[in-house]
Parts: sequence; C-alpha cells; structure tokens
Amino acid sequence: MHRVSLPAIGTAKAWREAARAFLAAGVPPEQILWGDHAAAPDLFGEDSLPRAGGPVSVPRSFISMAETAVWHSDPERFARLYAFLWRLKDAPHLMADRGDPDLAKLRQMEKNVRRCQHKMKAFVRFREIGTAEDARRSFAAWFEPSHQTVEPTADFFVRRFSDMDWRILTPDVSAIFERGKLSFQEGHSKPDLPEDAGEQLWITYFQNIFNPARLKVKAMQSEMPKKYWKNMPEAAFIPQMIADAPTRARAMAEAAPTLPPARMAQVQAQLAACDSAWDGPAEELPKAIRACTRCPLHCHATQAVPGEGPASADLMVVGEQPGDMEDLSGRPFVGPAGQMFDNIAASAGLDREAAFVTNAVKHFKFAPRGKRRIHQRPERSEIEHCRWWLDAEIAQVRPRLILAMGATAAQSLTGDGANILSRRGKIETGPDGLPVLVTLHPSYLLRLPDPAAREKATADFKHDLVTAAKLIAEAKQSPGARPG
Repeated sequence: MHRVSLPAIGTAKAWREAARAFLAAGVPPEQILWGDHAAAPDLFGEDSLPRAGGPVSVPRSFISMAETAVWHSDPERFARLYAFLWRLKDAPHLMADRGDPDLAKLRQMEKNVRRCQHKMKAFVRFREIGTAEDARRSFAAWFEPSHQTVEPTADFFVRRFSDMDWRILTPDVSAIFERGKLSFQEGHSKPDLPEDAGEQLWITYFQNIFNPARLKVKAMQSEMPKKYWKNMPEAAFIPQMIADAPTRARAMAEAAPTLPPARMAQVQAQLAACDSAWDGPAEELPKAIRACTRCPLHCHATQAVPGEGPASADLMVVGEQPGDMEDLSGRPFVGPAGQMFDNIAASAGLDREAAFVTNAVKHFKFAPRGKRRIHQRPERSEIEHCRWWLDAEIAQVRPRLILAMGATAAQSLTGDGANILSRRGKIETGPDGLPVLVTLHPSYLLRLPDPAAREKATADFKHDLVTAAKLIAEAKQSPGARPG
C-alpha cells in the first residue's frame, strides 16, 4: 500500500508527478492512499513512489481538467482523479462520455474551482499598508476562498498589479508579490489591516452605479454570495440599498422625461397606420385598396386589384397576388391561372360567381425581362402590409369558409406558408377563428413540366374544391354553423 502526502504549495505539480509514476508502474487506485499535508498518517501506508516506468500518454483534455479540479477542497479529489486516469489509459474515449458519473463529478469539481477563481478576482479588496517613503506602493488583502484557488489565480493579479507590491492572505495559502517576484507561503490568520482612504471613493462609486429599478436580490446574491460580504467594504451598505430600492425606483419613474405632445402625436399616427382595422363604408373599400401606397409594390404596378364577388358570400377564395392580366384589367382571377380555376371549379360543382375572390397581396410584383413582366413571389413584409386590406375584406364579407390557394395565401391567413403539399386538403384556423381550407395555387399546376405530375396535382386541386363545395353546402343546411 502506497501513501502519498501532497504539499499545500505546488499541489498540482506534485500530484501530476506522483500520478505519472504510479500509472507508469501499473499501480491500481486501490493500492494508493492520497492525502494532503494536513491529512493524518495512515497506519498501514508507506510514503514512497514507484520507480519511473515507461512514458505515459493521456488525452490533453484530461490534463486541462485535472490541473483545475486538483485545487478543489474535496479531500477525495486526488483519488478521484487518479481512479479516472486509471480507467482512461485503456479507454481514452471516456473523456467524451457525458454519461460517465466519474467524469461528471470531476467536471463539476472543475466548474466549482473556476467559479471560485472568478469570485477571487471579483471580491479581493486590497488596503494600502506601505508608507510614502517606500519605493513601491504596497497593499494587502484578506480573502477566504471556498477552494484552494490562490496559487492557480495568482498570475491574474501579477498581470493586473505588476507595478506594486501586494499580498493576498488566506487561511491556507497566501500569495506574496514583492519586487516583481511571486512566492507562496502557508496560511495566515486574519490580519488587522489599516483603513484605506480610497475606500470611501469606491463606496461612493458603488452606491451611485446601483440601479434600484433593476434590482434582483436572488440573482445578486448568487453572483455575490454573503460569505464574501464581511471582507468587502461596500457590502455594509447593501442591506440599506435593498431596503430603499422601491422608493428610489418610484422616484426615478416620476422624474423620467415624457415625450413632447407633438412627437407623441406622430408616433400615434404611425401606430394607427399599421392598425389592421379599416372601418370605412363597404362601398368605399375597393377605391381605398386601389389608392394603396402602404408598401413599395405600388411604385411599379399598374394598379391595386381589390377582390370581387357577393358581399355576403359563404366562400372566400384567396390567391397569391394579381398577375400580368389582372394588373392591367384591375380584376382578380382573369389570367391563365384564374381561367384554370374557373374550369376546375365548374367541374367540381363550385360556383365561382357565388364566391368572393381576392388575393393576399393586392399589387403585381414582377421583374421586367424584355417586353415581358415575370412574376416574383411577395416577401413576408409585403404580405404583412397587405394583410390590412385582406382583413378588411374578410370583416365585410364574413364568409363561412376561406379557400387559401398557395403559400402566400396560407402565410397571410394562418401565419405559416410552408409545406403546402402536405397541408393541402386540411382545415386550419384563420382570422377570428374562421376555417381555412389550404390547397394548391392554379399557377402551380401550370408550371409543372411533367404531365403525370400535373395530372395528379390537378386531381388533388379538384378534390379540394369538391371538399369546399361540400362544406359550404353542409354549412347552409345548419344555419350559424361553420365548416370544420
């Protein structure tokens, strides 16, 4: 049985050398008693290291983890690290096994040490102990870490305060930096440090950056645990700052500036312009749509195209946008796609004249190509702008069922324009809970190059129109009912 007593200073290096020697010699974990300098001697243990064996190779990720976890305060940390290292020599993949309980424990220890290092960097408070005659200013601080983090964290303070002498005193190990050289000593008792004139300036700054309106006590105590407060001069003022926070927050709100009336009027006007609640006379709606300038599409299109059909239609048919012929004539569904819709609707028993037909977007979006105008799909922002008009048409017609043809119509009515092929033929929920039957757009059928695919898509489209006609007929037989 081997017994290893590791020193308080240089612990990481001492453990690494001992672990390398034991691993190279093939000594299993159960034959080693690990302890630190404070551990009592074991009756059956023998302070010895095996003779050096051959080279030992371990993953770099383990070395990085061990160099941090070894500073944990758990007395079993050395044994845990070596036991996992023993397993790792035959199974290097264990470093990537998140389900391994031993690795999980070591990772948690590593995390705790790093958190303690962060606390040390944040909560060490120096006080000046030198005199004006000294060549270098000298400072000291008392700190009580949760883990053995002074040695691995000291380099941070060396980089930060290299132009002065300082010492960080703790119950276990203290860091001393004098004349540009860093050394470590065993622990000290808490010293009686002098008052520091600079503390009052720091406390004043701390009180003035405190924002009572954003106070979250539990979150603050999580980042600044109470165990550190006794050694932080500003902490004495925290309870009163917490108690005064509600009063100060109300005072800040009352003193906050308000928007000038003119500016507020402009903001309210902009909000009203985006409000989807057109409430003019029914006969004025088509004229208002034709005069629309809500998005840039009006700059190039010939005109906006409002919907048309009976004002009390049971079925509303919503397409994508006007095409070239619709843009020129000012009427919806008169181009090739509209004619295909009329033909299939007639064969499906759906009366086009009894339906209100319209588009999700009222202006024709296109790209000029020679003398032709090539259709361009509307963007989401353009669909949202035109939703204002579509909502107004729906509010006036109050249909029992809406037929959404294509992705743009589905986007406008349900908020989702994806996966139309898998959604077609299904009832979804639209504005104000209205049922929306999703189907293909006739222009999709026209664009299909494969005859077999076009024939199948046409049959699917006709089936959806038959479903729409059937749902409307059933709804008429049950007054007040909506298809679903």
